[in-house]
Amino acid sequence: MKAKLGVIALVLLFLGGLWLVAAPFAVGYQARGATYVDATVNDLWLGGSLAAISFVSLVIYAADALRELARRGKHSDA
Repeated sequence: MKAKLGVIALVLLFLGGLWLVAAPFAVGYQARGATYVDATVNDLWLGGSLAAISFVSLVIYAADALRELARRGKHSDA
């Protein structure tokens, strides 16, 4: 159960990071073709970092889960 909650939290963090990257353009506080305002730069850096860190964490978790499944499969006598 704890692993499920952790994966859900990582997915939500990833989606939140993607939203922060898209928000300046989706909401419209960044004018098209204009120089980026400070809020846009902040959203891009924070959202990109958050999405990247959570994505890498999800990949590491998936690799660990696959490694565990492979380890369990080698010891079965089926």
